[in-house]
Amino acid sequence: MMTDSSTLFPGLAQPSQTESSPPAMIFGFWIYLMSDAVIFALLFATYASMSRNYAGGPTGKEFFDLSTVFYETLALLLSTLTCGFAMLSSSKNRKTWVLSWLAVTFLLGLTFILMEHNEFHSLISQGMGPDRSGFLSAFFTLVGTHGLHVCIGLIWVLVMIAQIMSKGLTQPVCSRLIRFSLFWHFLDLVWVGIFSMVYLIGAL
Repeated sequence: MMTDSSTLFPGLAQPSQTESSPPAMIFGFWIYLMSDAVIFALLFATYASMSRNYAGGPTGKEFFDLSTVFYETLALLLSTLTCGFAMLSSSKNRKTWVLSWLAVTFLLGLTFILMEHNEFHSLISQGMGPDRSGFLSAFFTLVGTHGLHVCIGLIWVLVMIAQIMSKGLTQPVCSRLIRFSLFWHFLDLVWVGIFSMVYLIGAL
């Protein structure tokens, strides 16, 4: 006859499904981020190999506007900071502050996307679309993929705001908030790489 270990050892607490679930989900999300990092690594490698294939078209030095990119970068960096403030507020169970910082994070992220959209629209209207050269194709693919991820993050922010307003700062909601924070900080790191490798080096 099998005897449960908790019967033999009353002092040994058995981990519940609720206790083990959040760490397992965060670990699984780290695995997802690593797979996403591999995708961006491949895109960076593709851009590096195609960055000089102009096909008689414009180079980055001719159309990169570092002043605009600076404001894009500033908006995204500030959104990462406000996201961090939201996490600090959640640890102190300050629901109003969490919602406020998430709203600011959304607005800053939206500002970044609108500026990037204007940049893409301006390039395409001038005949410098992704079909113009290998360089532009790699540029639009790398920067556009990052922008798509930011759009997904913005939708995620709205979902988190809705859940916090309806359910409060419960343990499952805070667990989802942690995963969102990891995702958003990851996008910030990727953008630093794009800013350095694509814009700064390309403008030289």
